[in-house]
Amino acid sequence: MKHIKYILILGCILLGACSKFLDQTPQGVISGDDLNSPDNVEKMVTAAYAALGNDHYTAPYSSMWPYGNIRSGDAYKGGDGAGDISDFHFYETFSLNRIDNGSTDLLWFRLYVCIGRVNDALARLNAIGEDVLPTKVTRQAEMRFLRGHYYFLLKILFKYVPYIDETMPKESYDTISNNTYTNDALWTKIADDFRFAAGNLPETQAEIGRVNRSAAKAYLAKTLLYQAYKQNESNAVTSIDATLLQQVNSLCDEVIASGKYQLAADYSANFLPSGDNGKESVFAIQYSKGDGTPKGRLDYGHALDYPMNQDYGCCGFHSPSNNLVNAFKTDVNGLPLFTTFNDTNVSSEADFHTNSFDPRLDHTVAIPGHPYKYDPAFIYQRSWARAPEVYGSYLSLKEAVLPGDATFQKIPPFMSSSKNWAVIRYADVLLFKAEALIELGRQNEALPLINQLRTRAAASTGLLKQAGGAFTSNYKMGTYQPGINCTWTQDFARQAMRWERRLEFAMEGYRFFDLVRWGIAAEYLNAYFTVEKTRSAHLQDAKFQKGRDEYLPVPLNQINFSKGLYHQNTGW
Repeated sequence: MKHIKYILILGCILLGACSKFLDQTPQGVISGDDLNSPDNVEKMVTAAYAALGNDHYTAPYSSMWPYGNIRSGDAYKGGDGAGDISDFHFYETFSLNRIDNGSTDLLWFRLYVCIGRVNDALARLNAIGEDVLPTKVTRQAEMRFLRGHYYFLLKILFKYVPYIDETMPKESYDTISNNTYTNDALWTKIADDFRFAAGNLPETQAEIGRVNRSAAKAYLAKTLLYQAYKQNESNAVTSIDATLLQQVNSLCDEVIASGKYQLAADYSANFLPSGDNGKESVFAIQYSKGDGTPKGRLDYGHALDYPMNQDYGCCGFHSPSNNLVNAFKTDVNGLPLFTTFNDTNVSSEADFHTNSFDPRLDHTVAIPGHPYKYDPAFIYQRSWARAPEVYGSYLSLKEAVLPGDATFQKIPPFMSSSKNWAVIRYADVLLFKAEALIELGRQNEALPLINQLRTRAAASTGLLKQAGGAFTSNYKMGTYQPGINCTWTQDFARQAMRWERRLEFAMEGYRFFDLVRWGIAAEYLNAYFTVEKTRSAHLQDAKFQKGRDEYLPVPLNQINFSKGLYHQNTGW
């Protein structure tokens, strides 16, 4: 039919006839102006939301695991050796990464496609009146929130990116440099979107998944927390802005005072479909299945992360590191072993009972001999790992669901689910506030916030049992009690808060960006590599170059497309 249509058109041109045929609007095509009706503008807003879930394992951005976990020492790439998605191996080793890494270019492209959808929706919203679209201002605020989210990801990944909003004509895009704004000014542009959202969103939305005022305040607090750590052009942290920290603290207070959120009683609720949109969820990506699309709106970003057994099938990526597993060890008081945790690896089942652990270990890591995803009849085996001789036998748990779960769906040869993926949890808000308070020298006020999380973790053992009812590991979890089991100085509080962030959000995608924000990435990771090279052969080439590897390079393709307008990041 396609060829017949082309022949007919060509014949009309040659004969000088068929003018009526050529004047017809092609079926399946809609003009830009036709999209400006109230109903269609709402659909463009929905399309911008849908971009949140347009993820893919080749360069995921809803899950940040290739950039935030495997670059942080919390995870190994996994899969079938270094050559299996080698671009991710280059991320893990740093020294092998290059400016022509195709996954980096794809990541940049996909995030700008998301921004393009938002800007298109905003331009149409700006041009329509509230008399015909009463939701106009709310929808504008929602779009500003989403644009802030996408630019936040670009900012922590690349540092300097071209900032394009809905007021800029497409014809001008090739004149916009990634160095138009300073590092600080670009953070302010992102914060401005969240400020607008916080000022114009309702406190509650009738439709699940739409962002609200408190979510905007929480994301604004996160943005200002990052902005507070001032960096020079070598990516070194030179100071911390107390004024911004005070704003972070106030925003977190407002989110807390809203009464909308609280910690889930059991930590597991954050990683089970039954906990989707629960009281701890501040901003989450909404996935779906059975929604009229061929395979549903599934979490493709984690499609590689399931075990290699007959119930799943592929592909064994995203493997927790020995260092991370060791970090869950606790001392006789149930506190972290800050300096000695990694002296020896947990290497056998007996080690999980002779040592004591933070319960969050078995919520986070699939361990041979332990129930997989809380099912005591479904025991994870070493053989389920893809390449245990390379990456060990652990796998990530939080993103997974059981094969019999209603949200599970195979997308051969991969698999995924329609379970939500949280971007900001209430636990984040508590630790944003704790971090700001500690850096302001008000560490005593941060103590109860950190202890809230530790108390919740200690109580989250109900699902961590074997078939006979015994606990899966030996759990011992305590709170910080100054003068009894610790001395709560600013330095100690900072160490405790950073440790808490690591364990609370382990394998959730943001650990590396914490290290960069704190200005400790180079020292931390090179110390990690020094030990890991004696234990993991795939890291023999690994080295973090200070002043370069804090950010990914601007992709070579993008520099070429810009005809040299874009500036490459420091050190690349």
